[in-house]
Formats: sequence, C-alpha cells, structure tokens
Amino acid sequence: MVDKASILSALADVLDPEIPVLSVVELGVIRAISIDGERVTVDMTPTFAGCPALAIMQAQVAERVRRIGASQVEVRLVLAPPWTTDWISDEARAKLRAFGLAPAPRLVGATGAAAGGLLQIQFDQPAVCPHCGSTNTELKNAFGPTLCRALYYCHNCQEPFEQFKAL
Repeated sequence: MVDKASILSALADVLDPEIPVLSVVELGVIRAISIDGERVTVDMTPTFAGCPALAIMQAQVAERVRRIGASQVEVRLVLAPPWTTDWISDEARAKLRAFGLAPAPRLVGATGAAAGGLLQIQFDQPAVCPHCGSTNTELKNAFGPTLCRALYYCHNCQEPFEQFKAL
C-alpha cells in the first residue's frame, strides 16, 4: 500500500534538472499528495510558470510514484499560491551553498506572499557569498542562466556566483 511517507521518500530521489543537488521535495515544489486506493495525485507548484524543467520533473515524479506501487498517477500543476523561495528547506539551503549557489534570503515577514501583499524582488540586500560567507558582494546581472537566478561577484574571495532570486 502506497502512503504519503513512502511517496515523499521516493520523491526525494527526483532531482531538479537545473540544480541537481536538490530534490523536488527539498525545493518545496511538491505541495500536496492525495491517495485514493491505487490512484495518487501529486500537486506540484513550479518555481516559474515557464520553467523549462517542468515537464521533466512532472514525468519523473509520476514515474517514481508508479515505481513504488501506484497504478494511476496524476501530477497536477498548481499555480496558486505561487512558489516562493521561502519553501526551500533549511537542509536544501545548506546544499545550495555547498554547490556554490547562494540561497535567496527568507521573505517571511517582508512584503511578500507570506505577509499577504505583493511580492517585491529586492536586489538592494547584499547577497551572501556561498564560497566565503562575505556580504561584500555586487550584483552583476539580474538575469542569470535561468529565470530564478541572478549573477553576483564577491569582492573578498573574487569569485563569481549565482543567487536564487527572492520570490
């Protein structure tokens, strides 16, 4: 019999194709799981509606749930509420830093989805360098290699790095 715990455990093996050190569970895109006999529905919220890795992640989620015994699997895209970087787990934030990607600052309590207002992306906060921990950093380009990242430079260790945009 498939249960939520076994599904979450199985989905811990489904890595984000663009950030292969994080699972879809750690990234916070798995929002709900419902089970009706052998039918499983997984609600998934993409980091961005146009995320190029979305179809791959959906297929991998469905395949992993089928592999543990569900005969019917539906992976539904849920766009509301929109994904926020606050949904990234603390363990995943540590993995991002070790990978060389600075996690976005938490927005809980700020003007954002957690506070019930419109979310504002702020680039005026210094990014913390994942290599040396310095805040002596500079935004070089708000448009990184993916929609969810920005490019920074650390003046202390002189290393470039990417940071998740605070969403």
